[in-house]
Amino acid sequence: MSKRDFSDLTICKDGQQMLAKAREDGVETVWDRKRAQEPHCGFCELGLSCRNCAMGPCRIDPFGHGPQRGVCGADAHVIVARNVGRSVAAGAASHSDHGRDLVETLHAIGAGETGDYGIRDPEKLARIAEELGIAAKGKDPKALAKAVSERLFEDYGCRRDAPAFLGRAPQKRRDLWKKLGITPRGIDREVVEMMHRTHMGVDNEPVSLLLHAARVALSDGWAGSMTATELSDVIFGTPTPKVSQVNLGVLKEDQVNILVHGHNPIVSEMILAATKDPDLLKAAKAKGAAGINLAGLCCTGNELLMRQGIPMAGNHLMTELAIVTGAVDLIIVDYQCIMPGLVTVAGCYHTKVITTSPKAHFTGAEHVEFNLQNAKEMAKKAVSMAIEAYAGRDPKRVSIPGSPVPMMTGFSNEAVIQALGGTAGPLIDAIKAGNIRGAVGIVGCNNPKVKHDYANSELAKELIKRDILVLVTGCATVSTAKQGLLMPEAAEMAGPGLKAVCKALGIPPVLHVGSCVDNTRIVALCAALANALGVDISDLPVAAAAPEWYSEKAVAIGVYAVASGIFTVLGVVPPVLGSSVVTGLLTSGLEGVVGATFAVEPDPHKMAELIDARIKTKRLALGLSA
Repeated sequence: MSKRDFSDLTICKDGQQMLAKAREDGVETVWDRKRAQEPHCGFCELGLSCRNCAMGPCRIDPFGHGPQRGVCGADAHVIVARNVGRSVAAGAASHSDHGRDLVETLHAIGAGETGDYGIRDPEKLARIAEELGIAAKGKDPKALAKAVSERLFEDYGCRRDAPAFLGRAPQKRRDLWKKLGITPRGIDREVVEMMHRTHMGVDNEPVSLLLHAARVALSDGWAGSMTATELSDVIFGTPTPKVSQVNLGVLKEDQVNILVHGHNPIVSEMILAATKDPDLLKAAKAKGAAGINLAGLCCTGNELLMRQGIPMAGNHLMTELAIVTGAVDLIIVDYQCIMPGLVTVAGCYHTKVITTSPKAHFTGAEHVEFNLQNAKEMAKKAVSMAIEAYAGRDPKRVSIPGSPVPMMTGFSNEAVIQALGGTAGPLIDAIKAGNIRGAVGIVGCNNPKVKHDYANSELAKELIKRDILVLVTGCATVSTAKQGLLMPEAAEMAGPGLKAVCKALGIPPVLHVGSCVDNTRIVALCAALANALGVDISDLPVAAAAPEWYSEKAVAIGVYAVASGIFTVLGVVPPVLGSSVVTGLLTSGLEGVVGATFAVEPDPHKMAELIDARIKTKRLALGLSA
């Protein structure tokens, strides 16, 4: 087997080294499995396949020579629209169910049903309570937690006309949603209704289906995900700026290495506490380890990074490669974005994989179920299992590539406003003056169809050169941090205006604002700016981009961004090209409806041109210099 540098698959040196090691060790990775699937089904790539009932599965011939309707009579436009709707429903359900877990945790704290969790930011809890119309002054934090959770539980049903946090959106935007009939009523209601609409014989009009998809997505962005973000801050602490490290170099050859992976801080925060337990540290040293080292993967890593400064080992496409180092003793997972292939790769080494959620079992992994009453106990059990696994590590198979890269993290909206002196005024002034020409959220995943981390990081570099502030979440955080963009020194790579702002404030030109549910920090910040200026979100010089997206959650995020008035560019073509009607609506038709559209552009440099042109247009419309 010939040697190669794997630079065609990833721009990351640690990734390239581990891909070479995986080949030497005979380990199959996500890229190998992708290659085995090629060529991908053309019908599926165009969105022209349907398996919603047992009369099929059906597909439409895009060249017009074969079937033009499914067995039920649905044409290409209906099939594609139904598929988009179901993807949005799945993505919204995933993030919103994460939010529900936090509501249940807050309720258990308030009801005195858990001693393992508490309130770390009572001031934010009080602010949220007042926002929801609950008097907070003089009220015990536990009583307040119970009252807030009970109000937020209602957002999951249909007892209200709109979710609790929808009032944050500008009045113009809320009026538009009402006019279009897409104001979300309840999270579960909208998801269930989409599944109903896409059942055979219900909603068979593409525009109607896409409008409801927007309603479903808004129930995620302005309710489910926003709830997850806000309550995570209340329970685990609102992030503040701090410096940490990123890449596989954060692993320690002489320590027990534990990686947390998934999305929910309910598990990872307890694991962090257990790694500091004196008895467990003593047990680790008894096995010959110098200590216990914790690092993160994907979004649960982002949660710990933002709040606790715990280093990040990698993002989505680095998860298997982390195991290939031979230094990982335990990966403990909760849910979402966890490849089943991790268990297979772990089986090639001494690494143990532990699942923790009753919603997420993996064949071949050991299940240690966490709940609100046993979390501390189970966390200690998991760490003990990591210590035992360390004893079975083969030093000859350990190879930790490179040195960690420093990064700055912790930019919650509260931290951003605090850095600006306590109000959004300085940020607005910088935008008006043109020192910051606009802001862009680079969000989303990695996709093996795209060179790993290239598009995410190149887009960020291009934007900051143009005096455009970049906010990153999720896997895009790791992509940009590994290139040194999340340190104040990266201001030297920015345009003169942004460079001056960053140097004055001591911040990077690329700000880490959290995990993928924390995209709601971005829309909430946009809403606050729009409210301060007396305009709609669609009037602002802002945009969003998902250069390497892959998941249904990303579809929901993109739709709620556009429905909120934020121009959004995708780097991977979604499965919609089989319908000219759906493609036209998403890439142009929505502009006249919600004030924003999607664009698709895989080249990050051309993507930057599209975004720059959008920002110029919005600045000129506001009477500002281009």
